Amino acid sequence: MKSQKIGDKELFGIGIGTMPWSGSRLWGYGSKLGLAEAREAFDAAVAGGVHLFDSAEIYGFGKSERAIGQILRERETDGVVIATKYAPLPLRFSPRAFHRALDRSLKRLGLPSVDLYQIHFPGGRIDLATLMHAMADALDDGRIQAAGVSNYNESEMRRAAKILESRGHRLASNQVEYSLVHRTPEGNGVLGACTELGVTLLAYSPLGRGLLTGKYRSGNAPIDWRKRIFTEEKLALATPLLDAIATIANAHGVSSSQIALNWLARIPAVLPIPGAKNAAQAASNAEALSFELTDEEDQRLRQLSTAFMNEKSFGQRA
Repeated sequence: MKSQKIGDKELFGIGIGTMPWSGSRLWGYGSKLGLAEAREAFDAAVAGGVHLFDSAEIYGFGKSERAIGQILRERETDGVVIATKYAPLPLRFSPRAFHRALDRSLKRLGLPSVDLYQIHFPGGRIDLATLMHAMADALDDGRIQAAGVSNYNESEMRRAAKILESRGHRLASNQVEYSLVHRTPEGNGVLGACTELGVTLLAYSPLGRGLLTGKYRSGNAPIDWRKRIFTEEKLALATPLLDAIATIANAHGVSSSQIALNWLARIPAVLPIPGAKNAAQAASNAEALSFELTDEEDQRLRQLSTAFMNEKSFGQRA
């Protein structure tokens, strides 16, 4: 069973993204979900061997973190690894703002320390060095156990790693969009840099905003916000890949989603973090590592997905 490291923790090779647990209408995810569904998804994921649960302060303006905190208080959670993120938004450009945001996240989570704290996206006007030194300070005082970034390009990631190293720490992760229909990390240097530096690539939207589930095809686009990006042209372009995924899934007796996750998890530096709206989805995600793709199947999927090597994002930042 494939595993992946975050800091000094050895994790199951698939995690869970908890944006759907935020009750947010952002992207149409989770707006009808409550704490009961989040509990069921959490329990199913843990039962399947999953360790990592990834959140952010801006997921439902703290609702995802509060849901996780409530769930953690209700059950034994040995081995569970919690990650969350700081958003360097306007008027939050100082180390003081960073530390206040971290303390608020810890309060919502009900934790004295978080396993992985990430900068949600490059800070624009805030200097990268300022953020990394604030991160190092939090590592030094024990409020975070590992430092990560998200949506950082190769040069930004390398700079972040170098600054943390100067303080005696390592960059643990870079969370970016990566899937069979968004293979940009392979072409823009991010995956290569993660491999070189020993940084785990946390792959968000590993199911291509739902496209890789096989639910959406040419002539059957989604009716929510995704209809703007799942154009007829895009769906037609993806058809040969979706057909191959369905064929391979049938051969293994699994779902198309599990094929897409398994393909990503085979890549040494990568840990996919699909969302889970309910227990069934969480269990399915965990079971995506219960079989082995053949090298021939892997290569077939790579060949059919080359059209998406430099694909722009299918949506907004996760």
